[in-house]
Amino acid sequence: MTNKRRRGGGFAEVLAALPRKEERAYWNLDDPLESGGFVDAEGRYWRLVRGPVDRRLAKRLAVDADEMTLGLWGRLHESSPDVFVPALLTPEERPAAWRDACALDYRAYEFRASGDRTLLYLAVSC
Repeated sequence: MTNKRRRGGGFAEVLAALPRKEERAYWNLDDPLESGGFVDAEGRYWRLVRGPVDRRLAKRLAVDADEMTLGLWGRLHESSPDVFVPALLTPEERPAAWRDACALDYRAYEFRASGDRTLLYLAVSC
């Protein structure tokens, strides 16, 4: 009886079966609530300062904060297409986003960036 091993492609076959980079999903953003911050599309670093905050403070921040986002409902970063970043809402989008968040279950968090800029981060769940 011979004791020969069958030679297959082994590691080369495994590598060949992996999807190419352009076929991979682009969800490379760590959860900002777990990591304590994130970088937006403009390159600003936002640091988590408190949260979840109570409803009254969240309502005030919805109006007064410099920026607002609905958490991970973001977009791909223009300069790095393999990085997913939270989308910052325009001033026109903010009232409707706040109403939608209030109609659902949400938690609000306050983030700060250099220049004492404030961001309201709404983590909305259905």
